[in-house]
Amino acid sequence: MRQRKLSVLTLIDSLSKFGGAERLAAKLTAGLDPERFDRFVCMTRSRPEPTFREELRSAGVSVLSLDRESPFDVAKWWPLASFLKSRRVDILHAHKFGSNVWGTAWGRLMDVPVVIAHEHVWSFEGGRFRRFLDRSVVGRGADVILTVSNETRRQMIAAEGIDPRTIHVLTNGIPDLPDPTGPSVRKEFGIVSDAPVIGTLSQLRPQKGLEVLIEASETLTRRFPGIAVLIAGRGSEEQRLRTLIRDKGLEKVVLLAGPRQDVPEFLQALDVAVSCSHFEGSPLSVMEYMAAAKPIVATSVGGVPDLIEDGVHGLLVPPGDAREVADAVTRLLKAPDRAAAMGQSACERQQREFSLRTMVSSLEALYVELYRASRAGRREAVTPCRPIGNVSLR
Repeated sequence: MRQRKLSVLTLIDSLSKFGGAERLAAKLTAGLDPERFDRFVCMTRSRPEPTFREELRSAGVSVLSLDRESPFDVAKWWPLASFLKSRRVDILHAHKFGSNVWGTAWGRLMDVPVVIAHEHVWSFEGGRFRRFLDRSVVGRGADVILTVSNETRRQMIAAEGIDPRTIHVLTNGIPDLPDPTGPSVRKEFGIVSDAPVIGTLSQLRPQKGLEVLIEASETLTRRFPGIAVLIAGRGSEEQRLRTLIRDKGLEKVVLLAGPRQDVPEFLQALDVAVSCSHFEGSPLSVMEYMAAAKPIVATSVGGVPDLIEDGVHGLLVPPGDAREVADAVTRLLKAPDRAAAMGQSACERQQREFSLRTMVSSLEALYVELYRASRAGRREAVTPCRPIGNVSLR
């Protein structure tokens, strides 16, 4: 007898093509086998961009929006409560802190069999109240807390006192990167064909340490006259970064490229891809650099060392050190054969270990295991010594 489909609801604040965790949550839901899972996405804070909604619907994913305007908009949660009951949701999978708290609370209140919280980036800067909620609401209420790296798991255990048996690592993954077919990004910005170009795909947020890349550009422009530094993305830091670029006289060197949907074309323009983040989970942008076979310079934070072995797939540098970034970029630009070999090694590793297909397959198996355990009256279905995906727990 064929087993009925499991009903899975993904809960997240908002969906944007330019937010890594948001994009991943949507792609994971859309990637679930429609023969085995009924799939729903609920956004608590905003409606999805029209193209994003169409992508989800074309994949057979139903979309629910709550349009909450503040944390105190409690009445706006009632459509979700009704949905959880009327649709007999089997698995509620929340993403990021706010949705983790609310999703755990509503999931338990409405007797959802399996509740999963997913922490994509954890800065260890939360106040006491956040840590209390993580430990007492999410840590005690969720069946499993998923993190994207061993380092994030270790820090959540050490800093928040969450039971290690609850926290597990699910390695991030990305879809196959299409071949570049669009217009040349170098031509778009008037960069000559033989000029060295470095760059980053990033939201313009303090976390991303883009001021470090701008400071490193001062040194690099002296070493490589004609170098161009491309920063693609949007965010709250844009005006501050523009001011910093102007104050340093780098307007012709550091170019803010805006939000991009032509990722393959953008990456094709780069000789070296850079990530200067002060903290990270398991950054999708670095995986995209790997998929494009680009030599990488990245700060050794969060889950980045799980992706990049220093000297093999790229070069790792300490966070916040512009001189180290400039020196690492210099080494790669001056040794193009070595840089190309690192890029190829990174590409092979990404395809082997960090694909969306692998992540979805791991998640499907986890859903089934947790649901079966819930039916048998066992909450702890996954032991912490077992890997989920490609990263073993220690």
